[in-house]
Amino acid sequence: METLNSKAPNKRMTGLGRGLGALLQDSDAVNRQAKPSPYETISTMSEISINQIETNPFQPRTRFDEEALQELAESIRVQGIIQPITVRQLEKDRYQLISGERRLQASKLIGMTTIPAYIRTANDQQMLEMALIENIQRENLNSIEIALSYQRLITECSLKQEELGERVGKNRTTVNNYIRLLKLPPVIQAALRDNVISMGHARAIINIENPETQIRIFRKIVDEEWSVRKVEEAVRNLSTDGSELVARKVTLPKMELRSLQFKLSSMFGTKVSIKADEKHKGEIKIPFTSQEELDKILMVLRHEGK
Repeated sequence: METLNSKAPNKRMTGLGRGLGALLQDSDAVNRQAKPSPYETISTMSEISINQIETNPFQPRTRFDEEALQELAESIRVQGIIQPITVRQLEKDRYQLISGERRLQASKLIGMTTIPAYIRTANDQQMLEMALIENIQRENLNSIEIALSYQRLITECSLKQEELGERVGKNRTTVNNYIRLLKLPPVIQAALRDNVISMGHARAIINIENPETQIRIFRKIVDEEWSVRKVEEAVRNLSTDGSELVARKVTLPKMELRSLQFKLSSMFGTKVSIKADEKHKGEIKIPFTSQEELDKILMVLRHEGK
C-alpha cells in the first residue's frame, strides 16, 4: 500500500521560512515547562497497528452509512490511505483516535492490520505547528502533502487561513487553492499525489461541482494527455450544473464571460456567477455565507487591487 511519507524534525533548524522563527523563540520556555516522556512524539507519521488504537469516547458520530463505508473501503483497497488518521499517544504502543474514524473503520473492513497515522501527544500544539510549517518548506512535497499540512494547521492548531498565510509566506488565495484539492475524489487526489496530473489540471477540475464529471474529465486527461489549457476549455464548456459536456460553438463574448467567471471562481474559492446582455450590461455575484467569508473576499480584492 502506498502512503504519504512525512517525518518530523528531531532538531532545531534554521532558514525554515516566514513565521517559524517567531515560534522557535519560545521553544526554550516550552521545554522548561514540560519535560517529554521517553516515548513522547511531537509530530510524525508512522505505520501503526490498528489493534493498538482505541476509539475516541467523545466521538459524536456513533453510526456510519454502511454503503458509503464500503465505498471508502474499496477506495482504500485500490488507492491506499491518502489522508492519514490522527492519534494521540497515551503510552508506549497505545494510542487514542483523534480524527479519521471512517478511514479506520473502512481499513478494518478490508482486513488491514496497520494504518498510517499522525501521532500527537497532549499539549503539543506549538511544537506541532513548528513541525508542520518546517515540513511545508521542503521542496519535494507534492500538492496533496502541502494541502494536508495546511489543513492540519487550520484544524489542529486553530489557525485561520489569513494567519496560516502569514506563517508560511503565502497569500490566502494560494492557501485556499491547496485546501480545495482535498475536496476532489480520492482517485484524483491519488493521481495528483503521484504526479499523474499537475496542480493546474486539478485546479481546473475542482471548479466542477459534479464528482462524476470530475472523474470523467480526469480520465480524459490521463487517456488523451490533455493539457491544462484544454481542461480549462472543457470546464468552461460544461453545462450550468456541470453534469455533462456541451458540444456547441460559443460566441466570443460568452466565451470571455465564461473565462472571467472561471478565473474569479478560482480567485475567491467560491462559485462566481456573471450575467450580461448584448449591450455588455450585467452583474457579477460573489456569494458568501458568513462574515468570515466576506472578510476573505474583501481581502482578496484589496490584495489584487494593490
